Amino acid sequence: MHSQLHQGSCLCESVRYEVTGHLGPLVYCHCHCKRCRKANGSAFIAVAPVPKTHFKITHGETCLNTYRSEAGVCRTFCNRCGSPIMAYRESDPDTLRLRVGTLDTPLPTHVSAHIFVASKAEWDDIHDTAPQYAERP
Repeated sequence: MHSQLHQGSCLCESVRYEVTGHLGPLVYCHCHCKRCRKANGSAFIAVAPVPKTHFKITHGETCLNTYRSEAGVCRTFCNRCGSPIMAYRESDPDTLRLRVGTLDTPLPTHVSAHIFVASKAEWDDIHDTAPQYAERP
C-alpha cells in the first residue's frame, strides 16, 4: 500500500481532487463488466478502492453530477467534460472506486487483478499476468 498524496482532475480540469493515505488493499484492478464498459466507453475501467475520508474535492465540486444505476451504484462525473471521477455502492458508501485514469500523479504499481472477465468484451484480449476472476473475487 502507498501512503503518498495523489492528485487528479477531469479532462477539462474543472474538477480537481486529492487522495491521501492508502489507495486501498487491491491497489487497483480492471473491471470488465458490461456496466463499467458502458459507463467508461472502453473495454474495462481501472479503479482503486479509496476510503471516502481520504478523498477530497479541491476545486469544482459544483461541476460534479452523480448517476445512480438500478444496481445501487452511484457514478460521479464532471458535468462539463463527462470525465468519470469515482463511483460508490450504496451498500458501501464509505469506499469510493476512484477512476485511476483521472490521476495526475503516477501510480507506483501495476494492475493487481482483472474482475468480471466472464462478461468482458469479446474483442478485448488480456495480455498481462495479473489474476483474472470470472466475477468479483
